[in-house]
Amino acid sequence: MRAVGAVLLWLVSSWGCVYAAGNGEAVAPAQPPTIVLGGDASVSLNRQSVYWADALGQRLIDQVEAGANAVPWRLRTRDQQSWPAGGSLWVMFEATVPRGERWYLETGAAIHDNLQFFHRDRSGAWVVQQAGTDMPSAIWSVPGRLPTFQLASDDPAPIRYWLRVDDAQTEFVSPLRLVRSDKLRSQREAEQFLFGAYFGLALLVFCASFAHGVTYRDKAFLAFALYIVLLASGQLGRAGVGAQHFWPEWLAWNGTLLSLWPGAAMAAGLWFVKVVTDPARLSRRLDLGVWALIAALLAATALHLVLRGHNSLNLVVALTGLALVAVLCMVVWGWNEGRERHLALVALGFAPLVLLALFPLARTFGLLPPSLLTRYGLFFGAALQLPILYYALNIRLMARREGELRASALSRSDALTGLPHLQALVERLDTSLAHARGQKQQLGLMAVRISNLDAIAEEFGAEYAERALVVAASHLRRVIVDFDMAARVGEREFALLLEAPVTPQLATSRAQQVVASGLRQVEALPAALTLKFHVAVALLPEPQLDGAASLRWVMEGLDQLTPDTRKLIRPLNF
Repeated sequence: MRAVGAVLLWLVSSWGCVYAAGNGEAVAPAQPPTIVLGGDASVSLNRQSVYWADALGQRLIDQVEAGANAVPWRLRTRDQQSWPAGGSLWVMFEATVPRGERWYLETGAAIHDNLQFFHRDRSGAWVVQQAGTDMPSAIWSVPGRLPTFQLASDDPAPIRYWLRVDDAQTEFVSPLRLVRSDKLRSQREAEQFLFGAYFGLALLVFCASFAHGVTYRDKAFLAFALYIVLLASGQLGRAGVGAQHFWPEWLAWNGTLLSLWPGAAMAAGLWFVKVVTDPARLSRRLDLGVWALIAALLAATALHLVLRGHNSLNLVVALTGLALVAVLCMVVWGWNEGRERHLALVALGFAPLVLLALFPLARTFGLLPPSLLTRYGLFFGAALQLPILYYALNIRLMARREGELRASALSRSDALTGLPHLQALVERLDTSLAHARGQKQQLGLMAVRISNLDAIAEEFGAEYAERALVVAASHLRRVIVDFDMAARVGEREFALLLEAPVTPQLATSRAQQVVASGLRQVEALPAALTLKFHVAVALLPEPQLDGAASLRWVMEGLDQLTPDTRKLIRPLNF
């Protein structure tokens, strides 16, 4: 957390300096330096191009070209420029393309409404290329994931190029690069592989989370599945993959997804963390504050969906940052209070997303040069986040299931001995009797009583009487095998269910083992103190007797054995 805070503090301080410097970029001449291509396979236009914001957005390319010397061009030093609502951004540069090579201008963002690229051919006529979210990517001048435009080829003379950007959000955030055709092709093949792996992982984690949520009725898994859907959908839209492959003709849908990002995904993520951490058990105010922040995020996202302006986007981004702080607070607070392992993993899951998202943010404000992390940091962070969060939810689910099973076992077990109680035995006995009747086999049922328990209590006290019950339960567990069952059915009475098939000889042998086990000395009881067991045993099923009736019959047989009876084992029907 200290490291994250230090990085955030550095970025905020650096952002202020760079942003101020960016707003005060020096006025540049209308004649930018000529870019001589042919060396590196990729060239950035930063510091090699100029830009100008047309406040009214009414000038056409002929007017801009004619008045180029009177326009206050500024040197483009970073990947972000703003202009008034309703205006246009113009970017100008000059380049020479070697013969036999093809070069392209690639914009690094697929989120802008309309982009037009101009240059004059040898005859002096304008060559116009178009791209942007206002039209299907299939009809772009160069179809693909990102708006891309081809430079003039087989003309070694310097050519001036003009890029016009129209966007309702009045902010252009995109690196501009000149890329050779072979580099562009290999880069896009690698991108397709990476995007396929990432979105395949997201789909897999979503399916598993949704299945777990439905199967176990776990709200945390369902919230996580919703978070994955909104996160991946927004990334599909912003990366241009959705418009290229999944909804190429659904322009309205693509625009909606772009407007929902990042507010809807962050609201779902905040709800997911709220379900996992349950802040209401820590602070009622914190819980209400989280609900209020979720509502504010959704309201701001809805507002941006309608307005699609720069101010509404800034509001969504500000609330998203506040939501991220709330996520970290809930996770750290919840972990400090409960020390639950899954909360530490949830915090670990959000850490790579936060840290790697700082790289594209720093690149936007000119703090870092272009790199793989600055282009795809958010995707790498999410790819690391999803499996960690899924693992954390599985640990949480196993802990909850274990607690539920223990609670269920306690409701069906004797608190002192840990053996199933009377009702559990009767239910099991009914099932076993039905099976035995169907297979035409016999099962065994033994009733066992500690006949000297009162004497133990009088001589050694109630504590040793309870110990005697625990020791008796331990002896009976050792006697049963496989699917047999031992249960406590009275104050000093136990029952053993011997699953079919059982013979008279086997039933008698088990009864003798029970009696012999009580005669062994154990460390939990005083020296020379042994347990005296009386046993009544029967072979079932008996005609017209269900489980409860069969148990009563065997218990009545046990009652016929008095404490002074020398015969410790009484067969009832064999």
